Amino acid sequence: MGVFKRAKNWHIDFYANGRRIRQKIGPSKKLAERVLHKLKTEVVENKYLDVRKKKRVKFETLAEQYMRYAKVNKRSWDRDEISLKSMLKSFSGKYVYEINPQLIEEYKADRIKVVASATVNRELACLKHMLNKAVEWEMIETNPAKKVRLLTENNKRLRYLTEEEIEALYENSADHLKPIVLTALLTGMRRNEILKLKWEDMDLDKKIIFVRNTKNNEMRDIPINDRLVTVLKSLKFKSPYVFARENGKPCISVRTAFENAIQRAGIRDFRFHDLRHTFASHLVMSGVDLITVKELLGHKTISMTLRYAHLSPEHKRQAVNSLRILNSHNLVTKLLKAEKLEDVSA
Repeated sequence: MGVFKRAKNWHIDFYANGRRIRQKIGPSKKLAERVLHKLKTEVVENKYLDVRKKKRVKFETLAEQYMRYAKVNKRSWDRDEISLKSMLKSFSGKYVYEINPQLIEEYKADRIKVVASATVNRELACLKHMLNKAVEWEMIETNPAKKVRLLTENNKRLRYLTEEEIEALYENSADHLKPIVLTALLTGMRRNEILKLKWEDMDLDKKIIFVRNTKNNEMRDIPINDRLVTVLKSLKFKSPYVFARENGKPCISVRTAFENAIQRAGIRDFRFHDLRHTFASHLVMSGVDLITVKELLGHKTISMTLRYAHLSPEHKRQAVNSLRILNSHNLVTKLLKAEKLEDVSA
């Protein structure tokens, strides 16, 4: 205890309020002794930064308090609840002040081995917000997650099902999953939009769904076809929510059921969100214009919808054919003769 030398550097070692504090000072023994004396004085005066205001709050306690806050103030609280299940496995038992950038980086490195970059980023975003609240609630002084960078996401991924794969997925889905899968395939709605869908959000007589719980907080309406209307009418009105659990509360997750269905159907590299891509891709391949697809998907900008443009070469052909430049048949004929070519449109 006190000062000691290790290799070429002097260190200090002492206890403060039941915690052991060790620091490397440098090659000067006198400096180490001065620092030790100064810090012990600050501990007595309750001025030592590493000791004062360090509330002994466990991570799981913060997580519980944060979820109470999120359920009142956040629309996406259910996503935070899913993120916390993973984080609790890594951080439970630790005091909030013990969580540092290195621990968070280790968590990030472990998670990327088992889930996609986007999933890791959603979890890190939840952690950053939760630690911001910890600062606000005076549990810690600074947010260590601010120094942790998010992973690069590949937003250009476009995976959609063929008609054969759609049939295989539907046939291999559990009974409670089938109407959820069908709703995704026939509306392009996001998973959370579907699971939070209420009966009051639909007019089955007019064959329309009003999507209120959107990612962009902007309501949109989606027309639905006769098949989906029939399936929805066949469901029991046992809850305000269309897809409810036995206790009447909305389904929070269908991950396990969906993954089992994908495996039974023999489909690889496919996520629930790709049902939305399947909806959009088949619209475009059927000749639906990109502006209409944009409105149905609820994209804020057309750039998000352009990822499907390559599936419709016909719209490029129509654009070229609509050019009025050199549209005179006589003029085109003269030009072709000058080049000794044959007019294929004749």
